[in-house]
Amino acid sequence: MKNSNFVTLKSFVSVEKLTVAEVGALIERAEYFKNGGARPHLTQPVYVTNMFFENSSRTHTSFEMAERKLGLTVIPFDAAHSSTQKGETLYDTSLIMAALGIDLEVIRHSENEYYEKLIHPNKNQHLNIGVINAGDGSGQHPSQCLLDMMTIHEHFGHFKDLKVAIVGDITNSRVAKSNMELLTRLGAKVYFSGPDYWYDKQYDKYGEYLPIDELVAQMDVMMLLRVQHERHAGDPNEAKFDAKKYHDKYGINQKRYNAMKDDAIIMHPGPINHDVELSGNLVEAPKCRFVRQMENGVFMRMAMIEAVMRGRNLGGLS
Repeated sequence: MKNSNFVTLKSFVSVEKLTVAEVGALIERAEYFKNGGARPHLTQPVYVTNMFFENSSRTHTSFEMAERKLGLTVIPFDAAHSSTQKGETLYDTSLIMAALGIDLEVIRHSENEYYEKLIHPNKNQHLNIGVINAGDGSGQHPSQCLLDMMTIHEHFGHFKDLKVAIVGDITNSRVAKSNMELLTRLGAKVYFSGPDYWYDKQYDKYGEYLPIDELVAQMDVMMLLRVQHERHAGDPNEAKFDAKKYHDKYGINQKRYNAMKDDAIIMHPGPINHDVELSGNLVEAPKCRFVRQMENGVFMRMAMIEAVMRGRNLGGLS
């Protein structure tokens, strides 16, 4: 997996198989880039395309900024007008991208684990392209998970015994699933809160579910989640959703903000629904790290892309 002090991967689709040491190396590399460290010197061109089949502004732009900072050539891809609209499979689209000379594809897709068909093709398939997962359905969001880890590490310098509460629409959040698993392995203590109908007992193995007012004064990190309305088809709780009631019962308002420890931080993957999960006047408050997370995302995605470039010997990197 590693070459010298670098993480090397053929594709980057999940955090589950990363070792703690590899997570640490990626954070270190991202912090190096953030602090003005030189990007790797490319002696050969590297071509990348961003294939977003779900709406995105922050993640898409962040990946493109990371790619350009690394010196990659970005080839536009318009999912709405691609041949997938004519019935072409994602595998065949990727096969064509590789045939056209694309080295890496960053993909966001509504299907959970869409990447399995790309990185583990059958014996009659020979796809040769690096895949970076920018989010799969309600499954994984590895870049968001790792930029969150970077943001926590940047503030506290460690993860051991930090108390982290994940609050909100947990069942439908790929951010929650990635973060609860990795935070536990890194030594943090995870807690959950939010509507009990959007919580699943399978997460009890990672932490305890408690009312938010029992957590807010104890936590080092309050990690808020957006209510995933677009994933609630057929959910009877969606029809009776009330933003104000949600905010009063589960959101961070001024009173809960004031109850937090002085050194505690608020995190949110975005987009933030003002006065739902977080009071609008707190988005840029001193304890809120929302903007810092977005900033850190560029540098973490640089580290992730570099890991796949090295793993696939792209760009002439040694």
